[in-house]
Amino acid sequence: MRRVLFSLCAFLLAASSVSAAEELLPPFGFRWNDPMSRVEAVLNGAKAKIVSRDKKENREVWTVEGLVHPGLQRTLFTFKQGSLFGVELQYEYPDWTIERYNERMGEVRRYFDSKFGTGTLVSRTRDNDSDVIQTLVGYKWDVGTTTLELFYFSAQRGHDLYRTISVNYKAL
Repeated sequence: MRRVLFSLCAFLLAASSVSAAEELLPPFGFRWNDPMSRVEAVLNGAKAKIVSRDKKENREVWTVEGLVHPGLQRTLFTFKQGSLFGVELQYEYPDWTIERYNERMGEVRRYFDSKFGTGTLVSRTRDNDSDVIQTLVGYKWDVGTTTLELFYFSAQRGHDLYRTISVNYKAL
């Protein structure tokens, strides 16, 4: 009887963790298809600032600053037909070396791998063909009705250097 009860408990725990993994929600307590008005109200309540609202094809993209999270410089909210469709978190650490960026990228990738299974490498490029050296490395996880992407991007021209790590949540 104990074995049956233990097996049932183990099955229920496994089933609940699978269903939780199948629904990956966007960050900050939002849900997919939240209307623009709700997102704006939450952002205003958090004292975040919408610095731009750009229309691109059939989508609207808001660039938001002021959401409090270590290293988070800006967040892009994408709306399709007035409903939340994507959230991109862009992290920048001005004092970090390339080694520290690589280390952080590995930490985040291992965390996502442990939670959602091994991610798929979607980009690993280095462009040296111009005076700007660009590097892009990206991974992707499909979790239920959400795609989660992790990217590292750097661009360097002489002593000018830009680096960012972005985490993208997209509704499928």
